[in-house]
Amino acid sequence: MSAITRQDEDLLLALYVQPKASRDELVGLHGEELKLAITAPPVDGKANAHICKLLAKAFKVPKGKVSIERGELGRHKLVRIQAPEIIPDDFAQFL
Repeated sequence: MSAITRQDEDLLLALYVQPKASRDELVGLHGEELKLAITAPPVDGKANAHICKLLAKAFKVPKGKVSIERGELGRHKLVRIQAPEIIPDDFAQFL
């Protein structure tokens, strides 16, 4: 599986998440996953909520269309984005 795969109109992102970073950014590839640095701490679901909010804004979709399919309690996550309006350049290069 590559870092980003299409499934019908949806995108599946394989992410490696680094919480408590100094800023939110897509770092690049980490093995076969995209490394995403986020400022939120991994406490009480704050990191997961932050990931959903960040990706919803980047892909121009409502937060409800971003879901964590796998890895809610770990750094390795599979995130589904339903019918994204756009694919940001940062992510498009990994398609």
